[in-house]
Amino acid sequence: MLSQDATLIFQIAGIGIIVALIHTILKQMGKEEFAQFATLVGFIIVLVIVINGLSDIFEQIKSVFLFQG
Repeated sequence: MLSQDATLIFQIAGIGIIVALIHTILKQMGKEEFAQFATLVGFIIVLVIVINGLSDIFEQIKSVFLFQG
């Protein structure tokens, strides 16, 4: 459980670093529109990962409180 949470945090941090590098490179090249688009895409990817993680947490909570065994 803890390793899965740590993996999720490292995935989000990795995506953030990669998006920051891409944003910086594109901005230095004068392509600010593409830099903003890359940041938006990175944000959407992280948002999807977080939503999937939250849905897993809610499923676990639901299974604890609504145990039908």
